[in-house]
Amino acid sequence: MHESCGVFGVYAPGINVAQTTFFALFALQHRGQESAGIAVTDGHEIKIHTRMGLVSQAFTETDLALLKGYIAIGHNRYSTTGSSRPMNAQPIIVQSEELTIAIAHNGNIINSKMLRDELQVRGYDFHTSTDSEAIANLILASPGQNWQEKIEHAMSRLQGAYSLVILTKDKLIGVRDPFGVRPLCLGAIDSGWCIASESCALDHIGARFIREIEPGEIIIVDNQGVKSFKKENGKKAICIFEYIYFARPDSIIQGKLLYPTREAMGRILSEEYPVDADFVMGVPDSATAAGIGYANASGIPYCEGLLKNRYVGRTFIEPDQRIRELGVQLKFNPLSCTIAGKRLVVVDDSIVRGTTTPHVVSLLRKAGAAEVHLRICAPPIRYPCFFGVDMATRWELIAARKTIPEITEYLGADSLGYLSLDGLIRAVDLPRDIFCLACFTGIYPIPVQIEMDKLALEALPREDIVGADH
Repeated sequence: MHESCGVFGVYAPGINVAQTTFFALFALQHRGQESAGIAVTDGHEIKIHTRMGLVSQAFTETDLALLKGYIAIGHNRYSTTGSSRPMNAQPIIVQSEELTIAIAHNGNIINSKMLRDELQVRGYDFHTSTDSEAIANLILASPGQNWQEKIEHAMSRLQGAYSLVILTKDKLIGVRDPFGVRPLCLGAIDSGWCIASESCALDHIGARFIREIEPGEIIIVDNQGVKSFKKENGKKAICIFEYIYFARPDSIIQGKLLYPTREAMGRILSEEYPVDADFVMGVPDSATAAGIGYANASGIPYCEGLLKNRYVGRTFIEPDQRIRELGVQLKFNPLSCTIAGKRLVVVDDSIVRGTTTPHVVSLLRKAGAAEVHLRICAPPIRYPCFFGVDMATRWELIAARKTIPEITEYLGADSLGYLSLDGLIRAVDLPRDIFCLACFTGIYPIPVQIEMDKLALEALPREDIVGADH
């Protein structure tokens, strides 16, 4: 399963907003590694720089020095609608005859094809294959005397998940969809304000966490300060995978630090699926806290059985066939001297397609593990996500095709235990009805008629229409 995107915005006259955004994106790198970008305004002109790769690859000091201004937005991308190409890197600038905005988006709009077709008939141009460009053009096309009214009208047309940061020539705007599927928070920095996907980004730049932006809320920051506009939806659908996997464990969501929540998942797993073993290990890094929770609750010692290469998959150099066949060995290296002859409890965050886990089990067995007992922090994933997670189509989901005994045999494990849905809700310790649990239950917060292809908008745009730098 791949992360959704990371977004950040800052309004702070007197500080280097481009550099501040760079370091905030660095803290949000876990949410997307395909491309990164920053847009800045000085009150008169919006400048933008985007490039493929990690934040550290996308910017030089010279690039940042050219982005002068007092308001900035930034984006780390993992593609959920539109392929991974330079023209789809964000933020993107969209303009009409009178208005210009830059936008960065985390989420997925399920009616984007319909909106795009409608806007093209009305004469709006599209230069990318992303749903984010449809959002931006819809805002520009919407009636209203001000940004609040135009965005509220656009929100009434949008279906799906969206946490947005928007840059006008003199305003920073944050928008969270009425269901609150993806996180977004507000912070204060010096004499200015920040908007970020996660609170960990605020910590890294010395900003102070103020609060989460509420579902359905619009935040507008300008020289008059911060203004909030909100229409109640009555129902939340926060993505439960922010707690299991996506967000960093040092982030705060719904008033809770995620690290102890993940420890609780491991603790409840040990109650639901106890086993005699010599060591507990978490698959690094996302399951480390849950592994420690399982170990503490069970009394079985915790060990680091796998070391992770955190830079695998972060290069544009294509491996040859021999290297490609090593597969998961490029990502993990087992500590044979620790695990040889031992019975292991291996805690992981989730199993989606079931393509990686068999290799992890095989790797541990080759290193000499006597038994491998898998414990998974998420219930079986039987339905795809349409709200900003590039997960899989339903026929690719292993739990949609196989029973748990069949999955256990396929993975090569001695036993397999998934955290129950009730156990997951106990660990999160929040009301069940505020979460989107559709990937487990098939009950979506918005009706979804068909499975949509992430490349559905991949049509006419050419790479040379919009370059990687503007």
